[in-house]
Amino acid sequence: MGIPNNHRILFSHIMMHDLNHLVEKQKIGARFVLSAPMLGIDAIAFDQLAQTWISDGGPGFVLDGIPFRKVIDGQFFIQRVTVVRVAV
Repeated sequence: MGIPNNHRILFSHIMMHDLNHLVEKQKIGARFVLSAPMLGIDAIAFDQLAQTWISDGGPGFVLDGIPFRKVIDGQFFIQRVTVVRVAV
């Protein structure tokens, strides 16, 4: 059945608000961890986000170190990343 599109948009907006709030609390240059549970999403959705952060950087941060992965049904998914806060 899945999540209706209008709920996906609302969920995405809430999740991005939470992400921005977490990032803005950090000082420039601070290292911190972002994880699927912190954003209230599953490892598969977080993996998709983390893949974009790896290639493009995140909103106000860059990745630092090797992402932690979790195996789900024989596949590896990024569940946690260490990042560094940067000025935007």
